Formats: sequence, C-alpha cells, structure tokens
Amino acid sequence: MADVNTSCNVSAERQDLSAPPSRGQWKLIGPGIVAAATGVGAGDLVATLIAGSRFGYALLWAAVIGCIVKIALAEGSARYHLATGSTMLDGWRSLGRWTSWYFGLYIIVWGFVYGATAMSATALPLAALFPILPLWAWAMISGLACAAFVAFNRYEMFENVMKVLIGIMFVIVVGVAIMVVPNLGAAVTGLIPTIPEGSAIYTLGLIGGVGGTITMASYGYWVNAKGWRTPAWMGVMRLDNRVAYIVTGIFVIAMLIIGAEMLYTAQIALSTGDRGLLDLDRVLEERFGPFVSKLFLVGFFATSVSSILGVWNGVSLLFADFVRNHIHGETGTREGLEKTPAFRFYLFWLTIPPMVLLYFGRPFLLVIIYGALGAFFMPFLALTLIWLLNSSRVPKEWRSGWLSNGLLGIAALLFIVLCINEVIGLVA
Repeated sequence: MADVNTSCNVSAERQDLSAPPSRGQWKLIGPGIVAAATGVGAGDLVATLIAGSRFGYALLWAAVIGCIVKIALAEGSARYHLATGSTMLDGWRSLGRWTSWYFGLYIIVWGFVYGATAMSATALPLAALFPILPLWAWAMISGLACAAFVAFNRYEMFENVMKVLIGIMFVIVVGVAIMVVPNLGAAVTGLIPTIPEGSAIYTLGLIGGVGGTITMASYGYWVNAKGWRTPAWMGVMRLDNRVAYIVTGIFVIAMLIIGAEMLYTAQIALSTGDRGLLDLDRVLEERFGPFVSKLFLVGFFATSVSSILGVWNGVSLLFADFVRNHIHGETGTREGLEKTPAFRFYLFWLTIPPMVLLYFGRPFLLVIIYGALGAFFMPFLALTLIWLLNSSRVPKEWRSGWLSNGLLGIAALLFIVLCINEVIGLVA
C-alpha cells in the first residue's frame, strides 16, 4: 500500500512539473466533478422538485443561470490558487483579521449542525431500502464509514469514488426524467425568463442554492490535490469546471422536469426537507412500479453520501488550512493538510459530536446561529473573490476581466438578497 501511495504522489508531482497535455484533457477532469457532486445534496433535490411541482417549467431558466453563476464562483476560487501558488485562506487572511473571526466561528457551528443533517439525509434512503435498523443507526454508520474512508484514502481514490457516485446520480435522475416524457415545448418556453406570482424566493433559491455551499471554496484545494499547481493548468481547470457544472445543470433540469411532470400536473405536494424525496419515491412506485422506486432510492443515497464524502474531505481541508494560517501564522500551498491533526480533528467534529443532535434535535438558538452564519457565507465568498481577483495579490494576467467581474457581481448581489431573506426569516 505504501508503494502505491508513493507512486501516486510521484505521478502527481510529475504532472505538476510538466505542461498540461495538448490532447486528452477530457481524461483529466475530476476536481470539478467532486465539487459539483458535493454541492448537490438531498435538500437541493427537494428544492428543485418543489419548484417544478409549483411552477412547472416556468423556472427552468433560473436553473441554467444558477449553473453559470456557480461556474464563475468555482473558477474564481481555483484561479486564485493556481495564479498565486497559495490558498483561499491565505487570501482571506490578507484582507484582515475580521475574516478569521467570521470564518472560524462559521466553520465550527456549521460543521456541528451540518454533520447531523448530512448523516440523517444519507440514512433516509438506507432505512427505506433496508428497514432492519432504525434511522439513527444508519445515520451513525454513514458518518463513521465516510469519516474512515476520508481518513485512510488519498485524493485519487476519493475522486474515483465521487465520479462513480455522480455517475449513479446522473443516470438514475436523467433516466427517470426521460421516463416521465417531458413536454419539450413547455421546456423551451421555460428558458424564457419569467417570474410567476409567488415564485420570487423559489427563483432566487434555484439560482443560488443548488450546488452552492462552502465546498465551492474547497475546489481550489482539490485542483491542487490533482497536481495542478501552476498557471499552466488554468485551461484544464476551466474545462474541468465547466464540464462539471454543465453536468450539474442537466441534473437539476432533470429534477425540475420530474417535479413538473409528476407533481405539478397531478397537484401532488411534497414534504419539506429531505423526507420529500421519500414522497417522490412513493409516487414513482405507483406510476412505474417498485423497481424504479428502489432505483430512485439508490440515486437518493448516492446524492447524499457524495455530499458527506465531499464535505468530510473538502471542509476538513479548509479547517486544516485555517488552523495552519490563522492560528499558526504559516502560509503556503495545501500540501500535506490531510495529514495534520487539525484535519483529523475536524473529521471527528463533523462525525461524533453531531450524533447528539440525532437524538435530541437541533436547539432553537443553534438553528438561529447556524442559519445566520450560513446566510452570510456565499456573499462573503463572492465579494472576497471580487476583492482578491482584482488586486495586486494576483498577477496582472490572471486578474478578473469584465465577464468574470460581471458574473461574480451578479452572484454577490444574488446572495446578498438571499442572505437578507434568510435573516428576515430567522428573525420572524
């Protein structure tokens, strides 16, 4: 095993030192798939289904714009890594100490609450497929298994597993969308921007929510883990990023089609939260039989477990870099972060303490803090990327142009509106 790991490291180093190949760049695609698979969770599937069930195809255009916005955000994060040879945490630190206060508090509270949420989401399809154990037991098993996998496997294996999971998600969801026979005329009409009455918040959520989490800041770390560490890899990174979010866009559109054709036309309402996917499972069983419904549960599981693996790896890297940067005062690349005590601590933090919430639920005050801090993260990411990518911290040739600044500006404005709405909802 040691020889295999050593050879993987050597090959990564050689890949980093050599120029990207002129052909076969499609074969290198991977970090973007990891970021996209992590960002699309069970909650995103429910939100997209509900949008389709309430407004049919009318918000299809919002899903497309959402993917374009995510491409700009992920590209900006990775471009900073490649252009500067440092990390997002180095960039945030250069903006002032206020970033460490916000990010440090956010990542601790977020990890504690998200750990319980993610384990519960993964347990739902497992409990439905194998009702031999209660939901909380499947949740614990999911969390522990994913933590062990991340702790004992290097990036190459992690990426390969994520590719398999997103492949399962994609084939099953797109397959179901084809089975329900989409109305192509209505779908084309849905590409024309309209905002039906009562759909404003759903529209903003569809643009900003699906595929957009803290793991977008992890994309640059996964790019570095792939062996892409210099500006020479910028073109490959952009291809990787675009392909990943085009796949995400097709995936989201497929879920919207399922919602429009199966729920909107029949006026079927889903439960809120991840359990809404179990409602869809029952609808699928009534229409297509138990095989298709069970297959959908497998896709539900692949979606949920890919989010766990991605967060357990990516956000642990962010935390390890935070400790290295803001506490120890060290700077540099992300090399070796997964071997640090901080990385292992955050894996523990995501997995073990949140198990308490599986029994007792989330205390009201914790929900308020979690919601408020989480609402501010995406505006924080978009605005700091604009700041960093237009400053002297980045070599002139890799600073943002009008298109990147425009898309990041739209993203910032969008997430500020979503943030205000979230805060108002929390206060109310």
